[in-house]
Amino acid sequence: MLVAVDIGNTNTVIGFMTGEQVAASYRVATRPDQTADEYGMLLTEFLRMSKFRPSDISGVIIASVVPKVMHSFRAAVVHYLGCEPIVVGPGIKTGINIRLDDPKSLGADCLADCVGAYASYGGPVLVADFGTATTFNYVDAQGSIRSGLITVGINSGAKALWSQTAQLPEVEITQPSTILTTGTKDAMQAGLYYNFLGGLERIILQFQREIDADFQVVATGGLGRIFASQTDLIDHYDPELMFKGMALIYQRNLAQR
Repeated sequence: MLVAVDIGNTNTVIGFMTGEQVAASYRVATRPDQTADEYGMLLTEFLRMSKFRPSDISGVIIASVVPKVMHSFRAAVVHYLGCEPIVVGPGIKTGINIRLDDPKSLGADCLADCVGAYASYGGPVLVADFGTATTFNYVDAQGSIRSGLITVGINSGAKALWSQTAQLPEVEITQPSTILTTGTKDAMQAGLYYNFLGGLERIILQFQREIDADFQVVATGGLGRIFASQTDLIDHYDPELMFKGMALIYQRNLAQR
């Protein structure tokens, strides 16, 4: 069994994979002050809850965009799971070429997304990841990442709205029943939803205008499901896209271990 770990700015998602299938996954808040023992207790408890044991683990791969977490998390993997993890980053074989001005600037999560999307859906493909930030990365037919776009995530934008206004409450991000709202919370939900939906559609349309080729659009990330079914511009919603990419990256680097 492979343990795939996505350490994001807001949440850390841990997946237990058998082949390319996610047998179980768990989501916890990312805390840079967490100790190796605390991470170790989380890992072993999640294994127990899934009816697995540390001896079932064949390897661990980590994609992280939070460098402060890595020392403690790596130490937890080594001490509690008994293996040295593969970390997605420079020097790792991915099967994807990064044709950006600074390839090292591409987040490990975006890279894993692109690997998973290209393997699962082929290219060219535009990969939209709805996380703390919303990212769009374009992979051409030859498997090269040619362009990337970063914008605010809907949760981040929503928090800015209610944290900077004295009388606006915190609201859940969800699809509203109507845009003809009559209350403050409904008005905020509808405004946030349609503003974000319109923005992502405009971004996809601009990619279509500037790229002289047909391409698929694959969405992933927790909030992606809210929007994927509401626009014809998104072809697939794949919540396990990053884990699929990480499993492939792990297999491509086994020979080096």
